[in-house]
Amino acid sequence: MGGWEFRRSAPSDNVMVPATSDPFESPKWAPPVWHMPPMLVVIVNLVRGIVALALVVIRHWAITATVAVLGWLAYAAGWHVLALLAGWVSLGLGTWAWFGWPSFLRRVLRPARARWRYLMVYRRNWRPVMVMSGLAFYRNAREYLPTILRVEVTKTTDRVLVKMLSGQAPSIWEDHVENLAHGFGSVTCRIRTAKRPNSRLRRKRAGQDWPGHVWLELVRDDALGKPLSGLPVAAVEHDVDLSRLPVGRREDSSPWLVRLLGTHLLIAGATGAGKGSVLWSLVRAMLPAMRAGLVQVWGIDPKRMELAFGRAIFNRYSDDTNGGMVELLEAAVTEMSKRAARFGGVTRTFLPTLADPFIVVMVDELAFLTAYCPDRDLRRRALAALSTLTSQGRSVGLCVVGALQDPRKDVINIRNLFPTRIALRLDESEQVDMVLGDGAYDRGALADQISPLPEVGAGVGYIRLEDTPDPVRVRAGWVSDTDIAAMSAYLAEAA
Repeated sequence: MGGWEFRRSAPSDNVMVPATSDPFESPKWAPPVWHMPPMLVVIVNLVRGIVALALVVIRHWAITATVAVLGWLAYAAGWHVLALLAGWVSLGLGTWAWFGWPSFLRRVLRPARARWRYLMVYRRNWRPVMVMSGLAFYRNAREYLPTILRVEVTKTTDRVLVKMLSGQAPSIWEDHVENLAHGFGSVTCRIRTAKRPNSRLRRKRAGQDWPGHVWLELVRDDALGKPLSGLPVAAVEHDVDLSRLPVGRREDSSPWLVRLLGTHLLIAGATGAGKGSVLWSLVRAMLPAMRAGLVQVWGIDPKRMELAFGRAIFNRYSDDTNGGMVELLEAAVTEMSKRAARFGGVTRTFLPTLADPFIVVMVDELAFLTAYCPDRDLRRRALAALSTLTSQGRSVGLCVVGALQDPRKDVINIRNLFPTRIALRLDESEQVDMVLGDGAYDRGALADQISPLPEVGAGVGYIRLEDTPDPVRVRAGWVSDTDIAAMSAYLAEAA
């Protein structure tokens, strides 16, 4: 009897009527339809309204209590009391903003703006965007939508925590980032993995991956669209944290901090991508510690155009293609071996001292030493020294910072020995995964789409932070020739 169903049209007879749903669905018995009196309809709707109002009051009890108290004050004492109270509140907020702007911004302005954007942008447009982008689901004439749990805002970026529908995966959302960006009026959208929040009930699981949840990172304005000047030099050497060196800005307008202590850094970028901006920004961030003797920077520059301009800044420098650069690398290996012999069995944590300063071996055009040098013996020696330094130098206070244009394996086969890697503008999308690891391009590291114009794209790149596999868009400050000359004079004063 497919396509038909029993429906009682009267208390005493059964009739067969066509089914309006699936023609292959089994026949179902339809309940009798009774006519409800108009007054009963009014009563039912009134009860529903009262229940809904009670739920709103309970859910937003703070706002409800505030409105109730203000209403009682207006009734009991008059409107002038409310005006006086509003004046005192405004004065208090103004004083807080004047003397404690960072905390006022963090605790008042940003939460208020987040609430505003939640109501006027995301909640208002959530259903149409989910439906049109294909992230909603329909079943048995019922609509299912993902849920917004939280909205956070920064100066240029919104972060929306979303509880996905059961069965959805972050990869599904990554396929619709363009729909989400256009739907919410943002420049771009990225999908970020969510971590469990720190709560009393689940404190042991805080910071772990949160299945079924993702962050939507929606960029309202490009904070990296204009060049950044070189960051100020720290006041004293104690302000230099080798695990958090400020070199530029992240896409959300927060500082870009780079770790050198206990790691090695590889910078990959095409010609004109801004590798020099990253190198000189690192040197500028370490300058007070260099002046105090706690940090030494050894420079190697095969093309004699980038680091050579500030060669007086480096403790040791070489651009000799006939063997001087390789000898400098081998001298670093010798220093590493001496420290390992002295530190072995004594300590596992390195702290810079005047006797044993932190040594940064900075190599521009690293590929010349590993692939392009015409002398095969020099290439072999350079690769052996670099392999030794990158595999054993971290624990004894030696760090290798290398910059190159071509990240292919036949050019540098030790790139996996660099725990920290930066991808500036690259020529091909495949090179992004070579630098940042598999899946980085799909996660939003579009380094091949960075503008080649110097004022737009120089120093812009992507980096993977230690606490998340998601790449972050960053831009290094531009250190001018005048800045480099001032840095040389700054170090000369100490001498």
